[in-house]
Amino acid sequence: MIQLIVGSRGTGKTKQMIEIINNSVKTNKGNTVCIEKGMKLTYDLDHQCRLIDMEEYRIEGYPMLYGFIAGILAGNYDINEVYVDGILKIGERDLEGLGSLLADLEKLAGENVKFVVTVSSDLDTLPESVKKYL
Repeated sequence: MIQLIVGSRGTGKTKQMIEIINNSVKTNKGNTVCIEKGMKLTYDLDHQCRLIDMEEYRIEGYPMLYGFIAGILAGNYDINEVYVDGILKIGERDLEGLGSLLADLEKLAGENVKFVVTVSSDLDTLPESVKKYL
């Protein structure tokens, strides 16, 4: 399952995601992972959520991000929630490429993993390949 949190910059997407994560880790029987560019959420997230800095692993572009996430899931079968903050920063604001990435992540997730992704864009600028996940 893929869930998008969409809005223009400064509309509270990250704050909303933090709230979802912190509520979820209380009841989640598996592991929760949050992937972001930089470590600005270190003190905002519950300690049970594993925070991963994309910059530390030099992830650039959607194909590299997909491989990174696939590797994380392959290495730990207990992960059932993955949160990605600021995904367009990695994909250089390529909305069509984002649609392809989301389709690939949906196949990877199957019935076992929930993805929540923040997208800094106006709703009307999103292509149909992205809107279908709203």
